[in-house]
Amino acid sequence: MNTIEEMCGRAKAAYQILRSLSGKCRAQALDRMAGKVLARREAIFAANAADLAAAPELTPAFRKRLQITDKVFDYIVDRLREAAALPDPVGRVLEGRTMPSGLQVRKVSVPMGVVAIIYEARPNVTTDAAAVALKSGNAVILKGGSESLRTNRVLAEAMREAAAEAGLPADCVQLVERTDHGAVAELLKQERFIDLIIPRGGKGLIKAVSEGTRIPVLKHYDGICHQYIAEDADTEMAVKVVVNSKCQRVEVCNALETLLVDSKSAARILPAVAAALREKGVELRGCPETRAILGGEACAEATEEDWRTEYLAPILSIRVVHGIGEAMEHIARYGSGHTDGIITSSLALAERFTACVDSASVLVNASTRLSGGGDYGMGAVVGISTGKLHARGPVGPAELCSSKWIAVGDGTLRA
Repeated sequence: MNTIEEMCGRAKAAYQILRSLSGKCRAQALDRMAGKVLARREAIFAANAADLAAAPELTPAFRKRLQITDKVFDYIVDRLREAAALPDPVGRVLEGRTMPSGLQVRKVSVPMGVVAIIYEARPNVTTDAAAVALKSGNAVILKGGSESLRTNRVLAEAMREAAAEAGLPADCVQLVERTDHGAVAELLKQERFIDLIIPRGGKGLIKAVSEGTRIPVLKHYDGICHQYIAEDADTEMAVKVVVNSKCQRVEVCNALETLLVDSKSAARILPAVAAALREKGVELRGCPETRAILGGEACAEATEEDWRTEYLAPILSIRVVHGIGEAMEHIARYGSGHTDGIITSSLALAERFTACVDSASVLVNASTRLSGGGDYGMGAVVGISTGKLHARGPVGPAELCSSKWIAVGDGTLRA
């Protein structure tokens, strides 16, 4: 079996070849990957069924993330093709000028190098990560969870074959198949070869990766997402946006976790919103003012811990706030900087909210579930960064690029 260090060394060698190939070549490889995955549909579903059967103790939410349905399979193929069709993010001139000395200076986008992605459960991350990395000229090392190993193996083999057939080094995509915890620990020590690590999973995984390596880490912490219903919000819009934000998929990072309702609209809007949520099976936990409007039987008492919790489940905390200032104070205190939204008819309130709420995505009159790569026109992404250095928000091909300066002279000297 190849060691982790050997894999990383091969990835670095593959990157040196990959960086010399054209964007057209990389796009053709991604198209081929989509075709290979499509051709192996039966093998992928069989492997996924075996993964599910091997782990009957998984929670329903975890099983849902692990399972490949027809919809998820179509998503996998479509995301590979969408990545192929995106503009090449490598070699873009980000800025440029000619100096008085005659020196021509420009800043251009370049690949990161070798990117390691450590993730849990979702097999679609395997193809999304490879698509984003290769589109931006990076070699990628994939370390998925042990519960999805069979599925990931089939997907990775299909992509490696497609890469080789398109003229790319097969080792530009590699899957770590070891399932012991030591494999991640070894991966975190490979600063000689790996340029960036992206952990995608729970807070425990991200904390362990960040504390266990000297390699730069692109972090994706909690998704404690808020919607603020302003005093002038339209009731029908509020109901639709809140229900979609919470219920479209409760187990994902951009699902709504806390609803803030202005005191001037609470009596008008909150009963309709609560009724629609209860119809969807959502448990409600509210502040005293919320419970006074909805009744104690319809809404449990929210604790301080509720405001800090990413449920990833059909549970929603609700707080009545007195004005937009108090709403933003709540978000600043309890939010995770992921996604927060406002529902309002006022341009002034919308502009104040978007200017002052310090999150990676801030939405106006739209579901929090839209904060991602596909709905932002970015195609596949490898996660949503809640940090502020290098990349913030959805991380697509352009965000997996760095930059370098190129200066061209004609015997130009420093005066």
